[in-house]
Amino acid sequence: MTKSMKRWTLDTIAVGAPLNLTETAVPKPARGEVLVRVKAVSLNYRDKLVRETGMGLPIQFPFVPASDMAGVIEAVGDDVTRFAVGDRVISTFHPGWIDGKPLGDARTPPYKTLGGFYPGVLSEYIAMPQDWFVSAPTSLDFAEASTLPCAGLTAWFALVERGKIKPGDSVLVQGTGGVALFGLQIAAAQGAEVFVTSSGPEKLDRAKALGAHHGIDRNKSDWVEEVYRLTNDQGIDHIIEIAGGPNFGQSLKAVAPHGRISVIGVLEGFDISGPAAPLLLKSPTVQGIGVGHRRSLEDFVRAVDSIGLKPVIDHRYALGEVPAAFDHLDRGPFGKIVIEL
Repeated sequence: MTKSMKRWTLDTIAVGAPLNLTETAVPKPARGEVLVRVKAVSLNYRDKLVRETGMGLPIQFPFVPASDMAGVIEAVGDDVTRFAVGDRVISTFHPGWIDGKPLGDARTPPYKTLGGFYPGVLSEYIAMPQDWFVSAPTSLDFAEASTLPCAGLTAWFALVERGKIKPGDSVLVQGTGGVALFGLQIAAAQGAEVFVTSSGPEKLDRAKALGAHHGIDRNKSDWVEEVYRLTNDQGIDHIIEIAGGPNFGQSLKAVAPHGRISVIGVLEGFDISGPAAPLLLKSPTVQGIGVGHRRSLEDFVRAVDSIGLKPVIDHRYALGEVPAAFDHLDRGPFGKIVIEL
């Protein structure tokens, strides 16, 4: 008798598209694949965009959402050498991007990711190629580990892999979502001076408890002017640009000469805009960050175990509470939202 499993699926793309809890057969691992018993799945803002707009991806229905998971190897196919039954693993956001430049070209930039181009992981079991996983940190539980593949790696790739952050640098993160709080913790662990912009004293106090040195309430003052005041007009060495849209122009004003802006989020729009003068006069590095490759995720996992980084989870939901988890995603969490299976 074929064993069955539960999974969440979408049958259409739209704002508020129904999420369906369905049953299907547990897959069998093919040659080079591993069967993973999923223990936890974390949600990203990008999962909301895929559900509502499809993001121009060739989505096939029924579609399983979400890209980030942690679990245990349950079975292995022929020729599997990277893992054994019982190993704890996490997914990679960009399957096949092992190191170096990403896949794709100028006409067709790379975006073949889980939970989009490929089916997602919001399922009790998944069978995928062994190269699509890395070993999970030993110091984190499954829920915590599931937050690393997208949000955690994005912050690490921006600040460490590409940004070469060093002690004494100033780092500004925008907001208190998943990427922002990972950026805060990574920067603080590297000996940087961390600035956080958010709305309201409660979130800023919580950010300071995680290691931020300065909190700027963007509802009370012009955050760029606050940056000038707090840095004696020096500006910020590394800015994690989460909002996008016209907010990019504010980041250009706040960045230090020869500083760096990592464009990550699109909360205020996909078309970024800003004045040319600070771009020309300060000559900052502006880099877009599309998460990162597998080798960097492996580096990040080792760092997590080494420095004792603990991801911030706003709420843990059960498998049957996925619609509530997506509603929470709409409201904007402090840190990450995780579904435990």
